[in-house]
Amino acid sequence: MVFFIPCYIDQFYPGVGIATLELLKKLGCNVEFPLNQTCCGQPMANSGFARLSDGCDKNFVKNFTGYDYIVGPSGSCVLHIKDHLHDDGNKKAADRIRSTIYELTEFIVDVLKIDNIEASFPYKVGLHNSCHGQRGLGLSSMSERVLPLFSKPEQLLKKVKSIELLKPERNDECCGFGGTFSVFEEAVSVRMGQDRIKQHTANNVDYITGVDVSCLMHIEGILRRQGSKIKTIHIAEILNAGGAL
Repeated sequence: MVFFIPCYIDQFYPGVGIATLELLKKLGCNVEFPLNQTCCGQPMANSGFARLSDGCDKNFVKNFTGYDYIVGPSGSCVLHIKDHLHDDGNKKAADRIRSTIYELTEFIVDVLKIDNIEASFPYKVGLHNSCHGQRGLGLSSMSERVLPLFSKPEQLLKKVKSIELLKPERNDECCGFGGTFSVFEEAVSVRMGQDRIKQHTANNVDYITGVDVSCLMHIEGILRRQGSKIKTIHIAEILNAGGAL
């Protein structure tokens, strides 16, 4: 398998990338990492300039062709590739990549089918469901559809020793990040984030976790401005906690 690291993780949260790599190795994966990978092009596409992502698309196809599985610790970037990757000069390779890329928890649950996670995290943890993962990738059930309840991130977190997992009252509400939405509609974005944090604060959590560092980054910024003691942590860092390679 091959490891895809989104640019904002590479630049701002490298520990998430390291934790993901260590976790995948613990789970028995033979992991490769293309050194020439760059941004997947999502920021341009989200801003209405999809054609500007052509270079990103071609570079992605060049770096990630020929692998059985592509895994990334970001629901939003993985969804972007699944829905929008194109390369007119290499359509077959692009189509295969779109069908073989997985978000981390999706890969562990659906492909590896792991029953045991050797991790320990003795804290109260609030789980945030990111919209891209929940509604785009189908990582968990959503309240607007009358379907059996499920959550792949929650399924994995429940395997972690000593963790106390707590969900907010409105479990699948958006945090307000929304990519470039948080730039163009800053006030609305911040208010949505504040509302999200209130529910986690009511549960007296120590950490808020999720599958998207972008959402966690948005939440972290509001927490810091509020002087809150609550911290954010990517799910890979919890699943990798308390054990060595």
